[in-house]
Amino acid sequence: VGPYVLVTPNATRRKQLQQSKLSFAKKELDDLEQWKKEHRPGPITLVPQRLGGNESEAQVRQNQQMFLMQSKYQKKHKREEYVKARKAAEEAEILKKKAIQREKAERLEVKKRQEEMQKREMLLEDQNYKTNELLNRLDVGLPKSDSCQIANPGPESTAW
Repeated sequence: VGPYVLVTPNATRRKQLQQSKLSFAKKELDDLEQWKKEHRPGPITLVPQRLGGNESEAQVRQNQQMFLMQSKYQKKHKREEYVKARKAAEEAEILKKKAIQREKAERLEVKKRQEEMQKREMLLEDQNYKTNELLNRLDVGLPKSDSCQIANPGPESTAW
């Protein structure tokens, strides 16, 4: 938007900076090499000794062969044990779920029985109430036993 000034790089100064960077990197690499040479581990000296125990090479090879053959069976046996354990765990889980469902079903059955008993009790109460009500109505409609009986009741008092 406004005027600006472009400063051209100083070539000699740039060249000097690059050379100093290169020389610094070279010095560090040399220092690293020197450090590696100074800290190089020395030769290892061990007292010679017989390894492998008291068995011969043929016997060791035979033992290795036997171990290799047995390892197949051991792997198979281990796999079978794992499958059995997994099946047992699944079976236990299924049995646990069945027990929970059985408990729920039993609780539901008990609840249904209780509701049925309550319904029966209420029905009996209602039936007794209605029966008593009917008997009371009939008692009111009948003449008293200590009053005198009419010898020939009129046609209006008969049920027919």
